[in-house]
Amino acid sequence: MPAGLALGLLLLPLVALIVRAPWAALPSLLAEPTVVQALGLSLTTAAISMVVCLVLGIPLALVLARSALWPAIPRRLLRALITVPLVLPPVVGGVALLLLLGRRGLIGQWLPFTIPFTPAAVVIAQVFVSMPFLVIAVEGALRASDRRFEIAASTLGASRFTVFRRITLPLIAPGIASGALLCFTRSLGEFGATITFAGSFPGTTQTLPISTYLLLQTDPNAAIALSLVLMVVSVVVLLSLRDRWVPGVLA
Repeated sequence: MPAGLALGLLLLPLVALIVRAPWAALPSLLAEPTVVQALGLSLTTAAISMVVCLVLGIPLALVLARSALWPAIPRRLLRALITVPLVLPPVVGGVALLLLLGRRGLIGQWLPFTIPFTPAAVVIAQVFVSMPFLVIAVEGALRASDRRFEIAASTLGASRFTVFRRITLPLIAPGIASGALLCFTRSLGEFGATITFAGSFPGTTQTLPISTYLLLQTDPNAAIALSLVLMVVSVVVLLSLRDRWVPGVLA
């Protein structure tokens, strides 16, 4: 009985979304200018955020997994700090970003340009909440990989960069792909930190989740249509991560 209740709690809301969806009007709802703008902005910023996470997150994962310069305790502390955005309420993350990069923020007051309430703020908010997914996935892949291939290549005279490019990257490619997809999906669905740090300006910072929330008050059918889009993206990513993120999932 408890297992059935748990399954119903997880699945029935999704079933209700599918059943109550305005399927006949779906194409016209998704073609509305505000929806197209929100969808385009979300896809663009999520893709940029994913690339930023790859550029910054892979070196950080390497430090956590392979660096011998970090004592065990500081490395554990660093790992704990990296995972804080996973459990931190997104709105709190947005407030923290404002206090750091706002016009009177610790760093923002010294910048010659404004970051909050711009598309750049959307990307920063998305990176803040999604990068831990990439770091955790890549670090796990690094720890699971066989280092003997890297050691053998180094012994044969390969440089560290060559070893990383020709040996390490192919070994951890599934972990990188999993982390990147998770980053993209998390960025696409980000709401709290984005609306707090970037606001909700149509065509500029109003992403798909924010547009969904606002439309729910004025046009519920359009909100349901956008919710379906986000759900489909999530399901596609889950299927793409088969046997990569959690062994045995969807096997």
